[in-house]
Amino acid sequence: MGSRVRVAAVALWLAALGLGAGAGLARAQGPDAAPAQAPREPARQPAPGTQADVFDILRRMFKDPPATPPDQEPAADRSFQLSIMPGFGYNPSAGFIIGASGTLSNYFGDPATTRISSAVIGMSYSSKQQASLTMKFGASGSGNRWRLDGDNRFQWTSQDSYGLGTGTSPADRVYTKFTFVRVTDGLWYELTKNLYAGAGFHYSLHTNVRPGDEGDPAWEDSDYVVYSQQNGFNLEGQTSAGFSLGLMLDTRDNPINASRGWFATVGYRPSVKDLFGADAAFQETFVDVRSFVSVTKDRRHRLAAWVHGDFVGSGTAPYFDVPALGVSILGRSGRGYTEGRFRGDQLLYGELEYRATLTRNGLLGMVAFVNTTTLANREAGEQLFDAFASAGGVGLRVLFSKRTSTNLCIDYAWGRQGARGFYLGLQEAF
Repeated sequence: MGSRVRVAAVALWLAALGLGAGAGLARAQGPDAAPAQAPREPARQPAPGTQADVFDILRRMFKDPPATPPDQEPAADRSFQLSIMPGFGYNPSAGFIIGASGTLSNYFGDPATTRISSAVIGMSYSSKQQASLTMKFGASGSGNRWRLDGDNRFQWTSQDSYGLGTGTSPADRVYTKFTFVRVTDGLWYELTKNLYAGAGFHYSLHTNVRPGDEGDPAWEDSDYVVYSQQNGFNLEGQTSAGFSLGLMLDTRDNPINASRGWFATVGYRPSVKDLFGADAAFQETFVDVRSFVSVTKDRRHRLAAWVHGDFVGSGTAPYFDVPALGVSILGRSGRGYTEGRFRGDQLLYGELEYRATLTRNGLLGMVAFVNTTTLANREAGEQLFDAFASAGGVGLRVLFSKRTSTNLCIDYAWGRQGARGFYLGLQEAF
């Protein structure tokens, strides 16, 4: 096998490793959950000529010539580009994952002033018998005056169900299977520099809901069944649908791996009863604020902070649409716990992460993080800040692409009551 072929094969394997965990089950979030975009400027501290990523190391191992420096590359191609990638990985909610994804990308304006637009279609299957078909896209018009973002998925999946609030215990879990369809699409328009206003449509269907273990005697008394019966929802399936309005501010130097700047969004998302079969009318408000600060001039040491809130106001949401850790619009919250481990009418989440670059060439880095969640449960009288579910962890970072500052992220986190988890994926949690 020639050296170039070997580099390509190993690079494909590494990309598959990251994509399977990070994108194969696509827990995506808001505007920056779309496929990777070109950064506004490098977020890492070494000069471009001194950086080394995974592909540079592979070229050295197999004695391939170095890649063309970015400043010597030809102008960006404005024709559609298609790439196909296998994927596999692991996370505590899905188990081992195998899959594949295809990416179609293009520029709809001058590449010097317009972000790249791309769409990703992915398929995956996990050791917990979770199958997924997802389509995510992020399109920017000329000069980034408008942007269209979408996260759409069809999944045969499963999740442990728990009661509302922070007082639930691992013994309360009941393994639950269901079919999940979600459509979340939004159009944003730039009002002024870095400030966008947007509107969108959201649809969520959970159908064929059933015990994960056939004949499970705990099913009739499970929190899903009790909540649904108390609020008049069909046990076999529940739907919500509606429209959304929002504002977004984004001053990050790099949407993939920021070293400075802010990201903030606030949105109002009502669900309209009977719209596309929606079972209930309820009002939902969400906020998301992230801040990134370099604590050293060379940006080798950085702090990242994230606060996310998801609040159901009037009305009652179907069980799986009640705000929950790790399964909200943002998707990457709560390292240390499985998806849906904590759920409540109102959810407030905070995380602080220290990020450091360990090697001079930027190849290796590390993180240490802590997070905490507080929830409200109206039925039990629990209010926000009455109790907290906290977790913390550490992680290793390997620079996967120096052009976009994309990292391969390997994390391990611990939560309360023996909760813990291993996480593998491309791109930071926030």
